[in-house]
Amino acid sequence: MSTEWMVMEKGRDGDRAPYAARFASIARSLPEHRLTTTELMASTRHHTKIDLERLTGIHERRVSEGEEDSYSLAIGAARDCLRRSRYDAADLDVVVSCSITKYRDGLVHRFEPPMSMAVAQAIGATNAVTFDVANACAGTLTGVFILNNMIRRGAARRGLVVSGEYISQLGRNAAKHVHNILSRELASLTLGDAGVAAILERAPDGVPGITFTGFTTISDHSRLCLAYPAHHDPGARMFTKAQTIHKVAIADLPILLQEMLDASGLEMGEIDHLIPHQTSARAIRKGMATVGEAMGAVPRNPAVVTVDRYGNTASTTHFVALVEEMQAGHIQPGDRVALLALASGLEVGVVLFTADKDLVDLYGYDN
Repeated sequence: MSTEWMVMEKGRDGDRAPYAARFASIARSLPEHRLTTTELMASTRHHTKIDLERLTGIHERRVSEGEEDSYSLAIGAARDCLRRSRYDAADLDVVVSCSITKYRDGLVHRFEPPMSMAVAQAIGATNAVTFDVANACAGTLTGVFILNNMIRRGAARRGLVVSGEYISQLGRNAAKHVHNILSRELASLTLGDAGVAAILERAPDGVPGITFTGFTTISDHSRLCLAYPAHHDPGARMFTKAQTIHKVAIADLPILLQEMLDASGLEMGEIDHLIPHQTSARAIRKGMATVGEAMGAVPRNPAVVTVDRYGNTASTTHFVALVEEMQAGHIQPGDRVALLALASGLEVGVVLFTADKDLVDLYGYDN
């Protein structure tokens, strides 16, 4: 395997990137409606006899019943993120939108104006430079990667990374076509909707903040998950070789994680929380066991699993889970948190940061 990390610049004490960045605020926005796996499987056109909840561990997911779309979910998360921060929208230098779906007014997929511009206008970020990034389920962490480097180099002081995914329509379409457990649309039945947002800012002196960001693409596996506009149904259809994509991602992951640890000067046992992409509870636990065996060590706590309650929410999945952990009081000041992207492409990435008291205190009243 040949890989090349896109790694952030040197640290605060280096001579190329004089600043560090940290998360000033994080937030999520979820539809009200809960769709259980039992209800979803009862809606399938064919009698599949698939026990999807046993296979995936997903009991329910949040889905829009038409009242939410990519745009409104992104705006909801962005506004809550600003409310929890000490900033007004006009203070933002940058707004980056990272969603796969760009639905507005239902299933109208709008490319112009860009989603980042639409969100910035809606929240009043009148001074922000705006741009969109699309990188499958790694999109939001890719936005963090880009904005982190902008802040480190002094090109921006603070900015917003935002994503809204109205992606459950893939599951509705898949329910019409799935015949058996080998169906390439089976993974579409795991999806849920969500919006997330994160404000990054220049970190004060002495605050570690984001200590590593890195991504690599293993393009040999680029066709393992593909989506197309549906011919006769609204929205799109997605075709995934789920078992294969999981197998190749986990096979390559230990090498890439070791590069992250080496660059950060850490051991795996010094990572307090690992939040992987939320595909299925079974895949996460099996994958992390394989990684632990290969590396000879595991993080201090079991890998975070929230897919059982929210499903796979694509590019928003890591911050949906991170907010959940913050609300539950599981993350304390000084804890090291690794956000692990495993996305179609095949894209693998890591964002490693240290939670500080200011961030933890944002959710103190939610505990």
